[in-house]
Amino acid sequence: MKKSNFVLIAACFVSALMGAGAASYVVARSTQIATNIEYTNRDAATAAMTQFVSLEQSTSYPDLTFAAETAVKAVVNIEAVQEIEVRQQMMPYNPFFEFFGFPQQPQQQGGQPKKREQKSGGSGVIISPDGYIVTNNHVIDGATKLRVKLNDGRIFEAKAIGADPTTDVALIKIEAEALPTLAFGSSDALRLGEWVLAIGSPFDLQSTITAGIVSAKARQLDVIPNEFRIESFIQTDAAVNPGNSGGALVNSRGELVGINTVIKSPTGSYTGYAFAVPESIVRKVVNDLREYGVVQRALLGISFRYVDQEFIDQLGKETGITEVGGAYVASIAEGGAASEAGLRKGDVIIEIDGVKITSPTTLTEQIGKHRPNDTVKLSVKRGANVKHFDVLLRNKAGKAELLSKEDVDVVEVLGGRFVDASDKLCRKLDIRGGVQVQSLKSGGLLAKARVREGFVITHINDKAIRSIADLSRLTDKIQSIDGIYPDGRAASYTIISE
Repeated sequence: MKKSNFVLIAACFVSALMGAGAASYVVARSTQIATNIEYTNRDAATAAMTQFVSLEQSTSYPDLTFAAETAVKAVVNIEAVQEIEVRQQMMPYNPFFEFFGFPQQPQQQGGQPKKREQKSGGSGVIISPDGYIVTNNHVIDGATKLRVKLNDGRIFEAKAIGADPTTDVALIKIEAEALPTLAFGSSDALRLGEWVLAIGSPFDLQSTITAGIVSAKARQLDVIPNEFRIESFIQTDAAVNPGNSGGALVNSRGELVGINTVIKSPTGSYTGYAFAVPESIVRKVVNDLREYGVVQRALLGISFRYVDQEFIDQLGKETGITEVGGAYVASIAEGGAASEAGLRKGDVIIEIDGVKITSPTTLTEQIGKHRPNDTVKLSVKRGANVKHFDVLLRNKAGKAELLSKEDVDVVEVLGGRFVDASDKLCRKLDIRGGVQVQSLKSGGLLAKARVREGFVITHINDKAIRSIADLSRLTDKIQSIDGIYPDGRAASYTIISE
């Protein structure tokens, strides 16, 4: 297996402080520009030199003390406790010990199960005076107890309000009043090279503050372990380490612009770059969890491919597309939002609500800000013409309405990673389609039912499941699962409510 440099752990992060190198680079570049100017008179030369001196002065380090001293009060340490069963191994009966007077317990198959606590740490950000705290889903995932330590040393028990595995954002709450909070800034307004602070608890060193710059925006890493992941990370080189996950990424005004989530590092510690979920996604997820108890995921109902040079090299002649940029519509879900609005396969979406599609993540991020029943304006290139569409977004069930807390996230409830069954496997098993279980998640419904990896789900609640898209559209409580193993053995599972 190829070793990946991207790590997603229950307290992660790594980066490097850029330091004086940034200033020296800008000054050096400015000097080169200045020496290439041919001055026609002394006034022009004086004006250019004044501009150069101003630029040189602007490259000095900013004063980040206000941002640091303000924001650190709202960043907390989170201890996640998970109870796991450990089966004790019993010694086999040996009459030799009995002969010398050492009593033995009767031998038992597999030993007695015993519970023990497994602890992990991370960070979080207080966003309301009454105790709502945003963090990463992977920080609290599977935890049976949550303890929160404030910057002033007080410790509280916390409860999980909700989580969104597709963005790795979670919301928890402690019972307290008049807490210091961190206001949301604007991740959309962040500029490359802008100074930011990372605040968290690396290696359990609470209230650690590091500084760096915004290295890139809208990074897609494919590291969130969910088939429906939404990734548009802010990349920064502020130094972070295990324990920073869920902590704050703060701008120079002391506003929350991201939640630190993942690192790029071959060692799992401070050697690479850090990535944060942008505030635009965090704010939407948190508001949904507080208001509805579930995330209201809006869907456009298409599969697409970003039009880059590789796309043009491969499909340019076939599609007639010669310009980089935009999202090529590869397929459209029947009855989905795009289909109902009149989009077609082969269209190229170039703007959403006036935002140009300049990267593979732009479309998913812009749609991810919305809820079902919201309307977005699309600019679409169809051949040589540009058309405009008002698209009414829908939920995963294909309806233009909000979901309730009683509606089920089937993928999350099943607990696992899934892929569409290959054509070869479908022919072998004589089925028209299905979803194959790649791996199982401890505590999920499939694991509890003792379903094995490789199982192909063909029906849930007697409804045909031919693809992951079919799986994602279900919202009913799971009562039965039918399918077939790769060796041809059919299996049915009836779910008994606890």
